[in-house]
Amino acid sequence: MLIDTDDEVVRLVRIAVAHLGVEEVRFTGGEPLLRPGLIGIVERCAALGPRPRLSLTTNGIGLGRTAGVLERAGLDRVNVSLDTLRPAVFKALTWRDHHHDVLQGLAAARAAGLTPVEVNAVLMPGLNDDEAPELLAWAMENDYELRFVEQMPLDAQHGWRRDGMISAGVILESLRTRFTLTPEPDEARGSAPAERWDQPSLSFLRAAR
Repeated sequence: MLIDTDDEVVRLVRIAVAHLGVEEVRFTGGEPLLRPGLIGIVERCAALGPRPRLSLTTNGIGLGRTAGVLERAGLDRVNVSLDTLRPAVFKALTWRDHHHDVLQGLAAARAAGLTPVEVNAVLMPGLNDDEAPELLAWAMENDYELRFVEQMPLDAQHGWRRDGMISAGVILESLRTRFTLTPEPDEARGSAPAERWDQPSLSFLRAAR
């Protein structure tokens, strides 16, 4: 479904909240921060009753200048993609030299109270597959909630192969060289797809099996 106008977005959210029992709405993309009407959409959705929890998935590049106004509009939390702490690797992965902007955006989100600030990381062979312990230590130091996301087969050419991909088991093995991880009880996890581990804030999203 293609939703063209801000009014259509808000109307669909209103229907979901008022009639379908939806309690949380996540704005994604593409990159939602590029949408000119995003602040107004967030503000109008936050005014709905019952009021849904509002979250945003972003690459974080524009978050440094928008985190405060998004929080004031009614956004509750953010989810930011960051696969590496190394600027050169970031540039190789994204073809853009914006590593500092993403770090700045994460700090701005935390300062604005868009917490818990969640960071999604995908590890790839030969690029950042050795960074799991470093990423976790950094997330703990900055009070971010870290998720490692397994790569998913989204290519139309069906060229994706599990061979050589970085699995959750491999990530766990790497992390345990520096950290003691305690699994979250199954009853706390419920039906969520993530396997959560406490140290004190770490989770795995098992996106591919």
